[in-house]
Amino acid sequence: MTALLERPPRTAPTIVFGPNWFASVMGTGILATAAAALPVHVPGLRILATLGWALAAALLAVLVVAAVRHARTYADDPVLSQFWGAPPMALMTVGAGTLLVGRDWLGEPVAVAVDLVLWTVGTVLGLAVAVAVPYRMMTRHRAGPDAAFGGWLMPVVSPMVSAAGGALLVPHVAARAELLLACYAMFGVSLFAAILVIGQIWGRLMLHGAGPARLVPTLWIVLGPLGQSVTAAHLLGRAAQGVLPEPYANGAQLAAVLYGVPTLGFALFWAALAGAITARTARAGLPFSLTWWSFTFPVGTVATGASGLAVRTGSVLLTALAVLLYAGLVAAWAVVAIRTLRGLARGDLLQPAPPAIGSEQARVEQ
Repeated sequence: MTALLERPPRTAPTIVFGPNWFASVMGTGILATAAAALPVHVPGLRILATLGWALAAALLAVLVVAAVRHARTYADDPVLSQFWGAPPMALMTVGAGTLLVGRDWLGEPVAVAVDLVLWTVGTVLGLAVAVAVPYRMMTRHRAGPDAAFGGWLMPVVSPMVSAAGGALLVPHVAARAELLLACYAMFGVSLFAAILVIGQIWGRLMLHGAGPARLVPTLWIVLGPLGQSVTAAHLLGRAAQGVLPEPYANGAQLAAVLYGVPTLGFALFWAALAGAITARTARAGLPFSLTWWSFTFPVGTVATGASGLAVRTGSVLLTALAVLLYAGLVAAWAVVAIRTLRGLARGDLLQPAPPAIGSEQARVEQ
């Protein structure tokens, strides 16, 4: 009896909540935006898009509250700090879905206002993250030669989402030319930074292999800046009509195709490579984690890029590719969503994850 009285009280388990959770909003919201972009009419597709948008909006609200209550800074975590790029992209994904799909329920004026607020907040936050996270890596972290992984793209891909989302807003604002040019500038910020990071990921794969199994899904993040840049080039070209003087407006149309098709080709090449590595890893054991959401949003951006090119060129092949990619997105989302719910029910996803990289690669200057 005395021993029972002296037993220390049981403490509640520590809940770990990081910015990587916002990838679920991105992966769900892309169901709506990719459906709205498809160049074919499929019965029930608009309903699916609406459900995707509504669920993503609800998830965003829940995660914002959870972030206020539980989020840590993760500034010194070389893996999780990269995922601070997810919250701004989640905001803008829901905003774009509101404009493309939610306007059926909210009305266009309200949808535009909501999108403008979410896009503005997401863009400001995304630009801050795009500078702050690489700066901290350069000045505080000491990464090893095999530390590069797909998550390094998360901070720098956010401005590309701003470029695509801003293009949708160009017809609805007074300063159309200024917004359009700002979007093209953010396109450049993200594109050139992504090229630098993708080169490092390629070198890591060639020299050091795929790395820890739970980080293998992040290889699919490479599709994000590729597919989103094709999408942004298409939307910016469309927005340039009547805003930029000639020959620049016409040049924007040419750039959408001349840039988009080769980049889409490389995206498909990378998808085949990442798919092969993922399948090989899965045979040995691919543990579930939130990195599995990398199978959703990046694939969705390639689907929206293919859809834009299909609309521009009238290509039957690109139309079929867009439909196939969207079907793959829906299938991947279903699998990852079910596994996420199962992990939440067991509490696995709320516990600290094991280190993904060695101490030498993750060393932080004190």
